[in-house]
Amino acid sequence: MLYLILLLLLMLAIYGPQIWVRHAIRKHGKTIAALPGTGAELAQHLVERFELDGVSIERVGRDENFYSPVNKVIGLSPDVYDGKSLSAVAIAAHEVGHAIQYIRGEPISRLRGRYAGRAHLVQNVGIFIIASVPLIGIVARSPALIVALVGVGIVAMLASVVFHALILPEEFDASFNKALPILAEGYITEDQLPAARQVLKAAALTYVAGALSDIFSIWRWIALLR
Repeated sequence: MLYLILLLLLMLAIYGPQIWVRHAIRKHGKTIAALPGTGAELAQHLVERFELDGVSIERVGRDENFYSPVNKVIGLSPDVYDGKSLSAVAIAAHEVGHAIQYIRGEPISRLRGRYAGRAHLVQNVGIFIIASVPLIGIVARSPALIVALVGVGIVAMLASVVFHALILPEEFDASFNKALPILAEGYITEDQLPAARQVLKAAALTYVAGALSDIFSIWRWIALLR
């Protein structure tokens, strides 16, 4: 019983943030006809307003909202690009916030360049190690080696979460020092600000929540070994 309780608590710690992020975004994803424009229209307006030269807006895949400093592209998922909801305009403003950081050369924008690449590299290494455990187990037939590889994989995945956490100041800056003040200027009503604030918090935590949820893949691979 204690084992099951600990397992449930572990799963909650891993999946809880991701569930909350998705819930917050979906909760405020209902169309509001009174909004002055879609997420893409707001993003384009802000690009022009802040004179973000060379920055373009593109519709990308589902749940793929980002700003690419290399290509100067703000990528918005279909529900954000075409959406007229609090989630759509808040996420669009958040990504414009990142564009502002980079175009202005703000020191905080260097966090992503310093840690994001490492986070993805370490995460991929962890996934590769865990994925290779079954094959190595068959070939080597060494329980000690399997345990060691699983341990290295877990450490790598946890390190990925840490690297993503190091980027949080940049994410919160884009949400609360850039996007929220912009939205509060009149793009949304005052009574809509608490909902927008919740969406912006979810947008800031997206990468950390995703990294945490990926850790559960470790337990799936371990289960295959049993």
